[in-house]
Amino acid sequence: MYSFEQLKVFVTVCESGSFSAAARKLKRAQSGVSQSIANLEIAIDQDLFNREKNIPVLTNTGKALLPVVKSILDQQKYFDQKVESLTQEDEHELIIAIDESIIDKNFIKIISSLADQFPITHFDIITTSTFDVEDLVRRGKAQIGIIYADGELKVDMDFFLLGQARFLTVSSATHELSQMSVVQDSDLKRYRQCVHRSSKQRELWFTYGISSMLWYANNHKTIIDLVEQNVGWANVPEMMVMEGIQKGDLVALPVAHEHGGWITPVGCLVSRSHINGPVLTSLLEKLKGHSLENNQWQAN
Repeated sequence: MYSFEQLKVFVTVCESGSFSAAARKLKRAQSGVSQSIANLEIAIDQDLFNREKNIPVLTNTGKALLPVVKSILDQQKYFDQKVESLTQEDEHELIIAIDESIIDKNFIKIISSLADQFPITHFDIITTSTFDVEDLVRRGKAQIGIIYADGELKVDMDFFLLGQARFLTVSSATHELSQMSVVQDSDLKRYRQCVHRSSKQRELWFTYGISSMLWYANNHKTIIDLVEQNVGWANVPEMMVMEGIQKGDLVALPVAHEHGGWITPVGCLVSRSHINGPVLTSLLEKLKGHSLENNQWQAN
């Protein structure tokens, strides 16, 4: 019967190009490497290498078996890591819920290093509205949630601040509101408003509908697309519209009561329904080492 060690030696010889190079890599005697390959060939009753030349050349059988052997060794590594993670009580799965307008490439970069640190843990990233994020964490369906914070004390989950986000009132460059030097509330109410609201029809407390003509969507990307098509105006995250404003497709409206836009805090909810294992602890440490400032996630 062949062994995992023999399979490992076989792959190492293939990758190194010779028995001597494989021996150096494995820190073993060359004779031991040669004997290991010979024993493997006996066990499977197949020739893996043609030894007529100084450099071993894979036979057709060897070529056919090499990818299979690599797969077996990968599965062995996965098994060993899984056993180790269970021993250390690493979480099998970590669910991160985040408001769809807060996530960006920089946020992904922050959490992506956990892939190598915890290779066995499954990560599930859910992007939805702030209200739905809070509901997921409250019901224990997500370990953490990144949201726009309303300042209310959360008695059933933990919370810490992560920074702040700026919201702007915008319209398309061809909208009548974009031609005004100052925009009053009464002006906004005269035109159709595109409003973000959750799947349960809840609106953010600082971007709720004030117009008598309303279109709704449950993600800010769709809201911005509607505004660009001149459907109406909207309050949206600055980090999502800066490019459109710079290109001239969108205009930040000079609203009289919003000098420089609306600033709202961003925070992290932590479920109390889950044990703070190594994976969650590491993620929280990474998040606490960063903040959302000036439209981007950055190290503190």
